Amino acid sequence: MTQLMGRPILGLPDDLGSRSPFADLLVGARTALLALSVIAVPVLGLWVLTPYGDVTARGALRLACALWLLGHGAPLTRGPGGAPFTLTPLLLTAVSVGLLRRAGARAGARTPYGAGAWRATLPLGAGYLGVAALAVAECSGGDAVLTADPVADLPVVAAVTAAGLAWGFCAGHGIPRPALPAFLPAALTARLRSWAASEWAPPEDAGTGLRRTAGGWLLGLLAAGGLLLTGAVAVGTAGRSAAGLADGPAGVLGLLLACTLLLPNAVLWAAAYALGPGFAAGTGTAVSPVATHVGALPDFPLFALVPTGSPGAAGQAVLAVLPLLTGAVPALILGRTAAGRGTDRAWHPAGTALVAFAAVLTVSAVSAAAAWLSGGALAAGRMSALGPVPWQAALTAAGWSAAVVPPGALLARWLLTRTDDPAGARLAARSAAARCPRLRRTLHQAVTRLADLHPSPRA
Repeated sequence: MTQLMGRPILGLPDDLGSRSPFADLLVGARTALLALSVIAVPVLGLWVLTPYGDVTARGALRLACALWLLGHGAPLTRGPGGAPFTLTPLLLTAVSVGLLRRAGARAGARTPYGAGAWRATLPLGAGYLGVAALAVAECSGGDAVLTADPVADLPVVAAVTAAGLAWGFCAGHGIPRPALPAFLPAALTARLRSWAASEWAPPEDAGTGLRRTAGGWLLGLLAAGGLLLTGAVAVGTAGRSAAGLADGPAGVLGLLLACTLLLPNAVLWAAAYALGPGFAAGTGTAVSPVATHVGALPDFPLFALVPTGSPGAAGQAVLAVLPLLTGAVPALILGRTAAGRGTDRAWHPAGTALVAFAAVLTVSAVSAAAAWLSGGALAAGRMSALGPVPWQAALTAAGWSAAVVPPGALLARWLLTRTDDPAGARLAARSAAARCPRLRRTLHQAVTRLADLHPSPRA
């Protein structure tokens, strides 16, 4: 009896690191409930604070479940006519994917890597989808504000669940380098391996440089969008719009919650505005630095920030500088990595250019995906098209990054490799300042100081 009472009920990890599937099932359900509580707690709190409300507690819970499903990209409908409601609150998406990634990483950390190691995530996904099925069933009633469809919503939630768990599982084990397929001809395999061993190919740390370059560009673009959104909030009429729409403190908190959930969407729309293509605020509309034409918009604080006219020549010049500054930082990062700082070998210029253009393609693909995720529909008709157009965001992001990152990375690599060689640095300074006698002495002194600070290992 003592041994039975001391044994864990849920089958916690034993000496071999295994755990019962029932415990993983409960962990998946707990992950889903934790993500659901992020929106359910404030919604139920607003229901408690709202005086004389005609919404029951079950109605508030249904609304929380509907918003949670929207955070997974599940399409919902609104009203008796079935108007589409597909605008995804990306803040809830980030919370759900983050929790799924953590659960997948823990499952991967305790499971030895092998052919069937991924099966450890199946009970986690089953528990998460069990809660999702209950949320869909709760929102399928006819009296729900936002109605769910099991056929359309459950596959979308399953796809997000699988992506989050796979991301965490790969992070727990590390992503192995894929090998060449076995069906390739021997001559082609030998040619690819010889090219990979040549100095023209990117080195082994090219993946790290690619991730840093693409990530730096995307983070800079998000920072530019956040800067524009902050300026619009500071000079716009969002506060007056919220004060006119709100009915008491509960109304103000409700609008604040809705704006907070859609804040990442607004940052991505502002980033698309900074890139140039802008975004749509309804069918047949366009909001961009070149041309802006919008019609009547719903009464909502974030829609009060939409510009109604062109920013002018000065504003267009400032907006054109933002993508250039955004691409300068990742170009310097890639150039420093290609110059061999922190390693013993500098990259070949061809390998540097290859990694730079791979970063351009990555930025283009991520920009298209972000534009598609941030848009959606609020109703049928005019409000059925909101957000940036994915292919326009992809083309402009590729154009700006291709114009800045590859040449900037090659220039930074050239300058840093020259400063590693004092004789080459002085020769480059003399040749660059041959036609500028006034700048020759200044450049010579600057390069000499850089050579003294960073002595060449070959000296």
